[in-house]
Amino acid sequence: MTKDPVTIVEVGLRDGLQILDRVMPTADKLRWLEAERRAGVHRFEAASFVPPRLLPQMADAAEVVAGARALPGVIVHTLAPNLKGATAALAAGSDVIVLPLSASEAHSRANIRKTREESVEELARVCRARDEGGYKTRIDAGISTAFGCTIQGKVPEDEVVRLAEACLEAGADRVALADTVGYADPAQVRRLYKRVKDIAGDRLQSAHFHDTRGLGLANCLAVLDIGIREFDASLGGLGGCPHAPGASGNVATEDLAFMLEAMGFDTGIDLDTLIEAQRLLATLLPGQTLHGKIAAAGLPKHFHRSTVHA
Repeated sequence: MTKDPVTIVEVGLRDGLQILDRVMPTADKLRWLEAERRAGVHRFEAASFVPPRLLPQMADAAEVVAGARALPGVIVHTLAPNLKGATAALAAGSDVIVLPLSASEAHSRANIRKTREESVEELARVCRARDEGGYKTRIDAGISTAFGCTIQGKVPEDEVVRLAEACLEAGADRVALADTVGYADPAQVRRLYKRVKDIAGDRLQSAHFHDTRGLGLANCLAVLDIGIREFDASLGGLGGCPHAPGASGNVATEDLAFMLEAMGFDTGIDLDTLIEAQRLLATLLPGQTLHGKIAAAGLPKHFHRSTVHA
């Protein structure tokens, strides 16, 4: 029987590195990416196109995208907060551009210095620029703080649904919901995803969860049950948001891949090789705490190891 496929998008090169107080050299970023590619990961959120003075960790975005595109089978996602960044991301050859919009008005103003309405208008401009330029790039609206905000607190579900609908009307190919600050619980996640899926249909396919309060994998499971089959994750659980204190820690790629494979889903990932990639990352970031569990504990002796061909 054919296994149900699930896609993992490695976001550590962007979300994982942007929060650190150090800059990883471009060559090391590409070593990391190649190590995960050998494990069977093929989608990478490789960079963020933002001013280097704001995020020096992303100053080499175009170089990283070029290096990633040179590797067989790699699909490059990038993040761009505005039209200027998206223009650079298009020129660099991004396959997917994620434009972040916040469901929290307070977080929107702090993170990208725009109201939610202004963010939707910017999304529409990005989609028009893509179309007028003849690019085939997919544009995703990434709705952050969809489940709560460290600045604002509660984010009403009706506002998330309204924002998702506005993003689709503005021309986004897809929308995704993000638990930017690790506030979500599985019941909330399942409820809100069902509501957004009612209006978005197949244009809602992915999820982005943080494990700040230990519920990252549980939240992934909650949306697996309603048909979501693409997840962002970060090797070693790196990540966070500069405007969300204490919210560091994405779902660890290796832990998510293990859970999915153990449940019978097909990620296309060889876990032994992925654990080797996590250990390489530890050498590239000496002294940095990595949060994944499976790399430390090891795979169960009875676990079936699939073979992945690079």
